[in-house]
This record gives sequence, C-alpha cells and structure tokens, in this order.
Amino acid sequence: MTGFAAVTKFDAAVESLFDHVRGVAVVDRVFYTASELGDWSLIWHLAGVGQGVFLRDGVARALRTSACMGLESGFVNGAVKALFRRARPIVEAERPHRLRQPRTSSFPSGHASAAFVAAALLSDGRRAKPLYYGVASVVALSRVHVRIHHASDVVGGVAIGVALGALAKKAWPLGRAPFGLQELLDR
Repeated sequence: MTGFAAVTKFDAAVESLFDHVRGVAVVDRVFYTASELGDWSLIWHLAGVGQGVFLRDGVARALRTSACMGLESGFVNGAVKALFRRARPIVEAERPHRLRQPRTSSFPSGHASAAFVAAALLSDGRRAKPLYYGVASVVALSRVHVRIHHASDVVGGVAIGVALGALAKKAWPLGRAPFGLQELLDR
C-alpha cells in the first residue's frame, strides 16, 4: 500500500466513525459550535483575555498567546498551506448549521494547529492543562465532523501545533521578553 493509499484509507475509516454521530443534535451542536469558535482563533484569544483578567501574570500570558497565534496563523495558513493544494472533503449532505467555508488548502487544518499552540501556551504552568488540551481536541476533531477537513489534515495540524507550541514556549518563556529581547531590557 502506498503512502497516499494509506492516508485515504485512514481518512475513510475516521469518516465512517463520525458518520455514526453526525445527525445527533447535541453532538452536531457541540462540534459546529467548536468549529465556529475556532475561526480566527476566537476561542483562544478569549481564553487569553480571561487569563489577562483573572491571573496575576495574565496580561503577559494574553499578549504572548495572541502574538503567537498571529505568527502561527501566518505560518500555517500562508506558508504551509501554499505548499499543499489538497481539496477539501466533498459535502453531499446538507449541513445542519451554517459555517464559514475556507478557500485555502485542506492540509493542514489551521484550526487544529492553532488549538494545540494555544493549549500549550494557555496551559503553561497551569493545573487546567487537561482542560485546555481537551478543548483543543474538540476544536480539532470538529473539523472532521463538519466535513471541512479530512482526518489526516487534522493529524497534520495537531503535529504542527504541538511543535509550534513547544517552540513558542521555548522562544517566549513566561516572565521573559521573547526572542532574546530580555537581555536587551536587562542592560
């Protein structure tokens, strides 16, 4: 089996699993809402603002999260998606709720990459880490449920998001200015 055949088989198997829950009103509402809140990383910016209001170091966290989300979006939705011209899933059935239809390449899922970058940053040093990664997983999986991405697009987005999240935390640790700027400030 070639690599592309294995990816196609994986995507079909995951689609089949989602077919069992599509049409269940509460499941549709959860996934469509998660997908919509993931547009423009709205849910992640709101979570950052929440940290900005309620945590002692929240303003710095919110700034770091929003700045890194902007960088992630430019990189994934610009540079990475430009390398791939994958068609989005073909939707034959009526969707139960309206969603914005992206015009970019299907691979990788920008919602998935953004979700996992945000989860890494928002959960940094917090006990709510499982909650952030749980919400990130729902947002990422929502893209398969609503048939805007193939499952392999989501897997690719998650992998990129995990890597970029780790890189962002290393480049911009909490309490320090990013990218070596702290050394200039300390002089």
